[in-house]
Amino acid sequence: MQRLRQALIAVLAVIAAVLSSPFTRRWYRRWGATEEEDKRTLPGDEFLPRPRLCTTRAITIFAPVATVWSWLVQIGQGRGGFYSYESLENLAGCDVHDADRIVTALQNIQVGDRIRFGPEGYPRFRVVAVDRARSLVLQRRDDTSHTIWSFTLETNPVGDTRLLVRDRTDFARTLRQHAVWRLLNEPVHFVMERKMLLGLKERAERQARSENSRYLRPASTRSA
Repeated sequence: MQRLRQALIAVLAVIAAVLSSPFTRRWYRRWGATEEEDKRTLPGDEFLPRPRLCTTRAITIFAPVATVWSWLVQIGQGRGGFYSYESLENLAGCDVHDADRIVTALQNIQVGDRIRFGPEGYPRFRVVAVDRARSLVLQRRDDTSHTIWSFTLETNPVGDTRLLVRDRTDFARTLRQHAVWRLLNEPVHFVMERKMLLGLKERAERQARSENSRYLRPASTRSA
């Protein structure tokens, strides 16, 4: 019942995002990010200098960068999942199972590794850059599109993590491709990516609280 409820919530969120995208795009294009973060050059931008679509999203996670990194590098089908709407992903046949623990065997991510979204035939990304505990850059190319998906981790003044996620996409210059990416793919990806960031935040903060009592206190009362 819980999985069915989660899938229903996800479906409704996707429908709402698609229908409202002409009016809400400016908001969801940089959900959680400041104007400065949105305009800043981030690791991975160099792989696709002139994208047709670009989004920057961000979230503050009350956990050390090293903890957030450990959860981040596990993402992928057949790995740690995506911490998103698992039920909806599996309704689409992705066979994703979200991890609730750090898996040691998945920590040594390297350039050239493949990050799958589902079984054979589903989209997959290739790791093109890794700067341990600082940035992870993934790339996907096919006959009609080229996408860079990058994750940048920064430490704020009190020792927490600021996670920035950027999606840069170029695609065939046709009306059909423009409509598919702008009106469908972009809002759907927002719904799933937002949930992923919240899921990652929940897991990393839970671990931080269990390992260090300072994370039991509000951020405003902590020092780095």
